[in-house]
Amino acid sequence: MKGTSVATTNDIKNGTVLKIDGQLWTIVEFQHVKPGKGGAFVRTKMKNVLSGKVVDKTFNAGLKIETANVDKSDMQYLYKDGTDFIFMDTATYDQVPISEATVGSAADYLLENTVVTVATHEDAPLFIDLPASVVLEITYTEPGLQGDRSTGGTKPATLETGAQIQVPLFLEQGTRVKVDTRDGSYLGRVND
Repeated sequence: MKGTSVATTNDIKNGTVLKIDGQLWTIVEFQHVKPGKGGAFVRTKMKNVLSGKVVDKTFNAGLKIETANVDKSDMQYLYKDGTDFIFMDTATYDQVPISEATVGSAADYLLENTVVTVATHEDAPLFIDLPASVVLEITYTEPGLQGDRSTGGTKPATLETGAQIQVPLFLEQGTRVKVDTRDGSYLGRVND
């Protein structure tokens, strides 16, 4: 079958894209388990490439699985046009529209000129991989509380992309912060 190949569960790693019942699933987490009794197996957390639905699935070790050939290329986010995000392939300079549904929650961390990895299967964009962290400016948060920084309290802050995250109480509007793109957690203040 074009665009797919056969592997075994021993080849599973994060980012592997499987084709199951005609649908593409990307491996988010995996763990090879070898119990004292019985056969070994692979426990996975998979995300449906199109719907974004996440499921847990267990495979017997050594089972043959169909993997999808996924091409990954670096692309720079240029701008949003209607419901499409326009990216430019950094190798060919081709501009590629990618739908809002495909970009998904990554839009929370996308600023113009950000370079991301775009995964495609048979020229159809599947998903985008962001850098592990990005630096964004806080555009709105309640006034900061100076003083006690040991309480560990947080407050909501809106970032320049429109995403909301929790930040320490003492941070103020206009502060640039480093954010983990996997879970939206605050990683620290950035002093320019």
